[in-house]
Amino acid sequence: MQSHSPPSQGAPAPKSLAEGETSPPQKPRAAGLLRGFTAFRHRNYRLYWFGQLVSLVGTFMQTTGLAWLVLQMTHSAWQLGVVGALQFLPVLLFALFGGVFADRWPKRQVLLVTQSTAMLQALLLWALVDRGVVQVWHIYILALLLGLASSFDQPARAAFVVELVGREDLPNAVALNSSLSNLAYVVGPGLGGLLIAASGGVTLLFLLNAISFLGVLIALALIRPQELSAQARPSGERQNTWQSLREGVAYVRNTPAVLLIILVVGLVLLFGANYNVFVPLFATNVLHAGATGYGALSAALGLGALFSALWLAWSHRRPTIRRVLIGALLYGALEAAFAVSHLFPLSLALIFCLGMAETAFGALAVMTLQTVAPDHLRGRVTSVYVLCFTGSIPLGYLLTGWLAGQYGASIGLFILALLCLLTAGAGWFWRKPAEQDVAAASL
Repeated sequence: MQSHSPPSQGAPAPKSLAEGETSPPQKPRAAGLLRGFTAFRHRNYRLYWFGQLVSLVGTFMQTTGLAWLVLQMTHSAWQLGVVGALQFLPVLLFALFGGVFADRWPKRQVLLVTQSTAMLQALLLWALVDRGVVQVWHIYILALLLGLASSFDQPARAAFVVELVGREDLPNAVALNSSLSNLAYVVGPGLGGLLIAASGGVTLLFLLNAISFLGVLIALALIRPQELSAQARPSGERQNTWQSLREGVAYVRNTPAVLLIILVVGLVLLFGANYNVFVPLFATNVLHAGATGYGALSAALGLGALFSALWLAWSHRRPTIRRVLIGALLYGALEAAFAVSHLFPLSLALIFCLGMAETAFGALAVMTLQTVAPDHLRGRVTSVYVLCFTGSIPLGYLLTGWLAGQYGASIGLFILALLCLLTAGAGWFWRKPAEQDVAAASL
């Protein structure tokens, strides 16, 4: 990764307002439908958003192609699981160190390194497949490489948003980032499937993904460091990596708002967000809708998430603990209703609402963390968030699969929905200290 250099090297860090700098003049807010895109008034954010859109569409295309390739090579669902787990394993091991990197070095430089590494991974995969020499162990190593890059990329990417737009437009930018991910999730796999059918293979998908990284790399190169929002630097003796890590973990543990959000949202997603397991089961065994029904349910889930992200961007909802918890409670209730529904039209409407609710409370949680965390700790706070939420994915798959196997899809999902409701209810009961944190940070 990037060499150990002080923050002053490379792009200069802007001075904070406390050091005597005046804030740049505020641009007027847009009205009507355009108010949903106010973060786009920042040139740096516009560049970054569109660069990420190109790159993420390529990433989801590669995900589709990689699953197809592994199945063709092994005819084993287990091997698919192994490849997925290998991509998450480095995140579990190194995400906290990624947060230290994000706080210690300019985030733009960290992202240039991580995105270049991911581009190299895609190029290597394409070269192996194009020459017909790819083997399963190659895919294992490349999956680990991508996971290692993600360990440093995710904390830096999440913490970079506030520097692109400032605190005033942070809620809108987080919502637009969520809409970006959901839009790429809708477009990427569909486009990947069409290209597999048209070209008769997956080689083209890996090449296009490698090329798509040029979008975000060019955007990062064109960003003007002098226009980034001020980022405070802690004074005093410089800490080593372990001291920085302990400082970040201690802050999370001793800050009620951050701890509550990470625990509640992490557990709710652990119990209730493993759609890859239960949606196929409901489409085939409960609703008897087959592959067509599975596609419709998956599309409704993605469209609900996209609609929710766009609504959050337009409404400019300010983050509060209460809104996060209400969203989590609503999510659990909707999931319980979906679990007991045996009518396909009703299930379609419910899963659309599930996508909306998950995106709403997830985006509000990110906004709250970004608002509460001080500038010099934001990367480390984000890394704990990434660690907990990414760590919930493989564990959630195992739990969901076990419950579905023991009790069936409907009862298993209903149990998980009740656990979501209990978690969110406990958070509601202990919300007062966390609300005081958010109120203090908003002053």
